[in-house]
Amino acid sequence: MMRFDVSTARRIRAILGGAALSTALLFSSHGAFAAKTSLVLGMTIEPQGLDPTVAAPVAIGQVTWQNVFEGLVAIDREGKVVPQLAKSWEISPDGLTYTFKLQEGVTFHDGEAFDSGVAKFSLDRARGPDSTNGQKRFFAAIDTIATPDKTTLVLTLKKPQGSLLYWLGWPASVMVGTKSAADDKTRPVGTGPFTFVSWTKGDRVELAANPNYWNKTVKVRLQAVTFRFIPDAQAQAAAITTGGVDAFPEFAAPELMESFKDKADLVTVIGNTELKVVAGMNNARKPFDDKRVRQALMMAIDRQTVIDGAWSGLGTAIGSHYTPNDRGYIDLTAKHPYDVEKAKALLAEAGYPDGFAFTIKTPQMAYAPRSAEVMQAMLAEIGVTMTIEPTEFPAKWVQDVFKGGDYDMTIVAHAEPMDIDIYARDPYYFHYKNPAFSEIIDKVEATADPAKQDALYQEAQKILAEDVPALFLFVMPKLGVWNAKLKGLWENEPIPSNVLSEVYWEE
Repeated sequence: MMRFDVSTARRIRAILGGAALSTALLFSSHGAFAAKTSLVLGMTIEPQGLDPTVAAPVAIGQVTWQNVFEGLVAIDREGKVVPQLAKSWEISPDGLTYTFKLQEGVTFHDGEAFDSGVAKFSLDRARGPDSTNGQKRFFAAIDTIATPDKTTLVLTLKKPQGSLLYWLGWPASVMVGTKSAADDKTRPVGTGPFTFVSWTKGDRVELAANPNYWNKTVKVRLQAVTFRFIPDAQAQAAAITTGGVDAFPEFAAPELMESFKDKADLVTVIGNTELKVVAGMNNARKPFDDKRVRQALMMAIDRQTVIDGAWSGLGTAIGSHYTPNDRGYIDLTAKHPYDVEKAKALLAEAGYPDGFAFTIKTPQMAYAPRSAEVMQAMLAEIGVTMTIEPTEFPAKWVQDVFKGGDYDMTIVAHAEPMDIDIYARDPYYFHYKNPAFSEIIDKVEATADPAKQDALYQEAQKILAEDVPALFLFVMPKLGVWNAKLKGLWENEPIPSNVLSEVYWEE
């Protein structure tokens, strides 16, 4: 029997001048091909680091979450919270005490044992004064952390936090080692099914299967994974067509999706995401401080035309900051439907019978300028002049819009799941304030009852649909293109990720 292992594959790739070797071939004694055990996966955006606990960009978790790093709990492909490094938990009747029983026999890739002390270290690091965790607010309700023994972790809260268990499943909440955490940004060490091999900046990150993975119920069939970073859509299409890349779970060019339909060796998948494209307004700045103006702008926008023009018709219109795959979703697109005459009347009522002029700052991601150009033409129909100002993302956009609040309108896809609470955060770049809305969000966190939470989420959606603090446009779909023999990739995206533990090649 002849075998090409991972190291052999890498040597061959080097000989071929760096061309992607997308298969590690295993031959049986009869000469027939067995299933491949390596994967080359394409991504549009290269992460600036590999530790999801020190920065917010979703690309970090799309490489390392559930592959290198794991959490006390995880979020599965259905969006449900499931046990992981914590095998079970109990919540006290008053919602103030969470007691986790931890898995035994778990080690980090460098050999450090995982136990309650390490879990405490991870959470203290995430919530501490020096933390740069992009979701530090997740841990704000934690008062004390106790470790009665090595397999028991007890969190005592200052007040009930109904979303805590869900938040503990996010990339920002993964467990890190006490010895390795400081270097995780460039050399990540976790407890997951894959270990970090190398990062060639501007090109790729390589992972290898973890031979000592603790969870024996998971059958990891990939032995080597390469993440290739290809920002240009045409280059992505060429890579997937020629086999230089095996999969693009998030393909960047909707207008090119049809070009793959006649290729028998590829499959195209259109799934759900949490990417809510909204045109946020500065609610503290005139004329956007007037609800009638915001409502008029919403009624001047034909959302389906925006979807057609910006994303080749691939998207779902929304009427609030919520997606159809979120629990408690209600369709509110009819609250302020496309109606030019009513929009004009509302503007006149608000004191702008001849319209007004403003500037929209658009990050350079393809959906943003495309959406803005369609909106620009529509708003002109009600006498509103919108000037489009391209804005570099993330640095310039974060400086001017997110932190500085120096803008009239912007447009961005919010990727965080169930993040309707951002409209209750103070400060936040919308500068929207509604005590009734904030009270509802507080009530959501005060209960762990899913039915009560869903009812409250519906109330929250209705308030946003009425107030229009942002123009709610559409949810971007997950556009996947991959080899037809590749199985197990997530078709939907309840959280931005590329979970590889269940991925395999069909024999």
